Amino acid sequence: MPEGPGAGQPGLCWIDNHCHLELGASADDQIAAAAAAGVVRLIDVGTDLAHSRRAIDRAGHRPGTVFATVGVHPHEASQGHDGLEALLAEPGVVAVGECGLDYHYDHSPRHVQRRVFAAQIALAHRHRLPLVIHTREAWDDTFAVLDSEGIPARTVFHCFTGGPAEAEGALGRGAVLSFSGIVTFRNADALRQAVALTPPEQMMVETDSPYLAPEPVRGRPNTPANLPLVGARLAEVLGLPVAELAERLWDTTHSFYDLPPLSAAADHPT
Repeated sequence: MPEGPGAGQPGLCWIDNHCHLELGASADDQIAAAAAAGVVRLIDVGTDLAHSRRAIDRAGHRPGTVFATVGVHPHEASQGHDGLEALLAEPGVVAVGECGLDYHYDHSPRHVQRRVFAAQIALAHRHRLPLVIHTREAWDDTFAVLDSEGIPARTVFHCFTGGPAEAEGALGRGAVLSFSGIVTFRNADALRQAVALTPPEQMMVETDSPYLAPEPVRGRPNTPANLPLVGARLAEVLGLPVAELAERLWDTTHSFYDLPPLSAAADHPT
């Protein structure tokens, strides 16, 4: 259960715009715990073809509550992206990604990462879908590929970990920044400076679960139920009431992913 100021406030609705349900505990258990904490919608993010297919299946079992993305993570870029485009027409798919560049681990060669990233940017353009970007220690090349291919109208830098300069580069290109539990870490001052200059209209919130559990639950497996902890810290940095920020992030996220209104009983998991 979330702990801390602003966490799990009654009446607030949140959407976790980036999580990996497959990698945590039972997806049904995670969804139920999230709903109890006010996190009533989830974007289940694909990282390769097989994972993307399973995310689509989970979205199909929870229509209106879980939505899927389809993508090839830079770690998996060596697998290529053949077959990815066919998945984009499946019900519940709302974005391309996560894709991008990761020069910290270099699990795939860098030139392959850039090629597969560019191919997925092209898919986002062709299908008029949002693009979900993962970038780590690769800011210059990430911006270079985006500038070369043309940044899609709806682009998010998920789990944003840059400072003010990187934030300005992304925001200036019209992108949205999504902040994770890292924003609660004591040593994340540069990240909080980036938060402070990000308008809520270009901001979203995520858990990236099962990774990056926020304070005060850091060190445990993360779940979407912890999202209000991240939202509360963002509100504190921005000097906004939690309820106001929750509403603004809700609107931004729904507009970004073009999600249907929250109206049916099926949209409220139990």
